[in-house]
Amino acid sequence: MKALQNLFDRIVQRVNINLRELDFDVQPYVQNLLSFEQLTKFYGFYGITPHHPLDFRFRRSNLAGSYFLGKCSTTNSILYKSDIRGDELKKEGDVYNFQNFQITLEADERIRIEDSFLFKTLVHCFSHDPETLEEFFITNTIALHDANIHGAPIDGSFLGPFATVDLTTMNDCIIGAYSYIQAGEVGHRKIEPGTIWVRSPDQFNFFYRHPEEELRRYIHFEAGQLPQGILIDFVEERKEDWQRLYEPVNLETIAVPESSSLDRFALIKPNTKIGDNVLISERAYLENAHMGKGANAQEHCYIINSRLEGNNVTAHGGKIIEADLAPNVFVGFNSFLRGRPSSRLSIGKECVIMPHTIIDSDQPIEIAAGSLVWGFNTSQADLETNSLPLEKLSKVKDGLSLGGMTFEGNGGAFVSGFRDRINHILEANGAFFDGLANSGHAQKNQNISFNTIQPYPDGEREGLYPTIIIRP
Repeated sequence: MKALQNLFDRIVQRVNINLRELDFDVQPYVQNLLSFEQLTKFYGFYGITPHHPLDFRFRRSNLAGSYFLGKCSTTNSILYKSDIRGDELKKEGDVYNFQNFQITLEADERIRIEDSFLFKTLVHCFSHDPETLEEFFITNTIALHDANIHGAPIDGSFLGPFATVDLTTMNDCIIGAYSYIQAGEVGHRKIEPGTIWVRSPDQFNFFYRHPEEELRRYIHFEAGQLPQGILIDFVEERKEDWQRLYEPVNLETIAVPESSSLDRFALIKPNTKIGDNVLISERAYLENAHMGKGANAQEHCYIINSRLEGNNVTAHGGKIIEADLAPNVFVGFNSFLRGRPSSRLSIGKECVIMPHTIIDSDQPIEIAAGSLVWGFNTSQADLETNSLPLEKLSKVKDGLSLGGMTFEGNGGAFVSGFRDRINHILEANGAFFDGLANSGHAQKNQNISFNTIQPYPDGEREGLYPTIIIRP
């Protein structure tokens, strides 16, 4: 495994070089995360459909348990059980509107991952940076357990467990565990754990940070230790459920409506009902779940003993347990929403649950329709300082403070921007399909051919995959 060790050392060194101004050494944080022997035990796999341009290039990399869709390349990288989802890559000739510019793509967009270590990380391309429309890059970067890189070109950065970088171009940054950043462009910053930061320059700035001691119970990560906390325990408790699903010959499935899509690598347990125009994505986990028309469960979601009435968006990593969601509820990235069998969580229609929100209570909680919710909540009383009617926020002109949240700028722009994005997600996922028009991922992902690739089983190159080029 000499070559694999050299590759790992190369990645660590390159990330450290980028983070030298922040005086940060990633080595202690990653050295004991994974034994190299594990990297030989899992196959990588990729999907082929007529709707997603095919072009994969893998060189000097390990791809254990990772999934690729769309045009992707990796060089000098280690990807362990990561999802590289290129189903929204732009194509040559597409026109991207940015401010007063109309930019025509000169070539098909591709995802390029180089000199990076992605550990159980989701990558989803939804381009936003007008300077890099033909190439969505992740370079000199390490991202850990259940991190999300969503439409965010990144160079020289470190993402802690359950961190999300969304529609943000990032250079030379440290993102603490369970932080969510959507801020346009960020460089040379250290973001503390549990930070929720949503900024649109010259329009608004939303900021909240989870209480440190409370957050530690849910996710805690220090050098020389594995991540710990309720979020890690929740995922680990269901680890065995996934094992048989990844046997290459296991092709069991359940019936779903013709307009809906159930990914081959989603885990569906008993008493789950799937309605029309529903998208169930790779590595989603559903148990005793009711998915109404147009609802979706994106990658790494868990929906357990819960009812989603329809047109519900559960973003990457969202967890919904013992809850009832009215129509058109948005649940943001890596949110953890947990009621109890005798005290369920109820969320009214058209609510927006901010990314990385925690609602965890052994008492009944009811969230009024049309609310924005954020932060750390263990009772109905917590919502008095961690929620706000969207209609009220839309009338804010300069800013406000509420509990640990501060908001600056135009509330109307914040609310309309969120609503537009939710509508885009529903549209892209095929929630509005009428049998002829408005097809999306729920319809286009119905027939995917999966193919496996494996590394050298022994010798000096053990754990590395040979150079592989896959084209039409």
